[in-house]
Amino acid sequence: MFARIAALSGWRADASMVAFGLLSALALPPFYLSPILLLAIPALLAAIGATHGFRSAFRRGWCFGFGSNLLGLYWITEAILFEADRFWWLVPLAVPALSAVMGLFVGLAAAVAQRARPGWPLALALAGAWTMTDLVRQFILSGFPWNPMGSVWEMPNGAGDAMIQPAAAIGIHGLTLATLIVAAAPTLRWRGRAAALALLLLWACGGLARIAGNTDGATGATRVVVVQGNVPQGQKWDRSLVNTIFDRYLRLTADGLRRAGTASAVVVWPETASPFQLETDAGARQAIAEVTGSAVALVGSVRFGPDGRPRNTLFALTAGGTISRIFDKWHLVPFGEYQPSWAQIGIQLVPGGGFASGPGPQTLTVPGIPPAGPLICYEAIFSGQVIDRADRPAWMVNVTNDAWFGNSSGPRQHLAAARMRAVEEGLPLIRAANTGISAIFDAYGHEIARLGMRQTGTLVEALPPPLPPTPYSRFGLWVPAILALASLVAGLFGSRPTQR
Repeated sequence: MFARIAALSGWRADASMVAFGLLSALALPPFYLSPILLLAIPALLAAIGATHGFRSAFRRGWCFGFGSNLLGLYWITEAILFEADRFWWLVPLAVPALSAVMGLFVGLAAAVAQRARPGWPLALALAGAWTMTDLVRQFILSGFPWNPMGSVWEMPNGAGDAMIQPAAAIGIHGLTLATLIVAAAPTLRWRGRAAALALLLLWACGGLARIAGNTDGATGATRVVVVQGNVPQGQKWDRSLVNTIFDRYLRLTADGLRRAGTASAVVVWPETASPFQLETDAGARQAIAEVTGSAVALVGSVRFGPDGRPRNTLFALTAGGTISRIFDKWHLVPFGEYQPSWAQIGIQLVPGGGFASGPGPQTLTVPGIPPAGPLICYEAIFSGQVIDRADRPAWMVNVTNDAWFGNSSGPRQHLAAARMRAVEEGLPLIRAANTGISAIFDAYGHEIARLGMRQTGTLVEALPPPLPPTPYSRFGLWVPAILALASLVAGLFGSRPTQR
């Protein structure tokens, strides 16, 4: 079959790569059909190996990346439909346009790898170049490191727990590198296939050994109350419903604290859960304090800075409704929360310039609870950029509002990204999502509890303990960058002719 793919040319070759790209997206969350990559990646390698220049290899890779992102990012259309009266013209354009941009990164990787000869050199070169372009897309322009190929192993079960453990050393980008190498096995000879199988077995056994040594139960003194209000996006900013929404969160909080008992507790509300501006609304803060008592409340809300621009903020409230600490979201969503300066296209997609960004990762030190590392929504997808390494927290808290994306794959992919951050940093992660999925993960990425999509309720669990800093937490993105470069160099160097 792969020989037939290599023999295709022109539009037929391009169409086949779009089809295999679409197929590869089924390996991603929430489908997890990872064996499909044993078909899709070899097809891409066959197509690249049959090209005779930079341009044709780039085109084959771009088509593959376009197809993969077209299915992997379809859920973005859900958000546009909430404002279809203003942005109806974007409905058929947004996802294809973004997929076209994301396809550039796979195209570049394919063009670089084309210099390697077919077989294991091409497999190593593509894996290395792909991983390096993934690292680039985390930083270029506004950054959009969504759906890295390493996330195909985040199945919500014991097998997923084991397969994501190497991320503690090499991060999600390192998992992407290993995934692409293993997926290339069908294109290799028996020695290459044996090496790929050995890598997969070593990977699985190492993960099982790591979680088998997990003897740290969630027996800490602090209990976490995660509140999922389940407010539909269409009702969230309806001024006639603000009191109803606020009362719902207060009622759920009271119920959760009763279940928590007399232990020290921290209450977590989702992103922008409070319809009132807590910085200026003392009455709203007092109402929360009357319910929470001595418990600390981490509440998502909006505040306005001295420049008059809004901030997406997480407030830490203590006894009496006192604002102990605040955290402003710093990694904003382009075109959702602000319009980048490089995208001034004569159309104001975000009124008033949008939100202002905060200073960056911080640790919230609040009396009564362990130091927390907050992540607001989108910030959870940026591997290696989620905590203040100079002031390491004891846990991470991710507040989000995924109601924009309905009951689609988007919230599930977002959850998978947040889970991976727990493994990478060796820290438990508490996630509060407005309409779901809310969840509690320990420092191994094991799911302790969850509230599914469109459920109203609370999660009450003991805060899991942190692990010592992982290798990835210490060295960050340098680890996968060096591994990717080594793989690329090995692939290209392995293409040099040898003399017997």
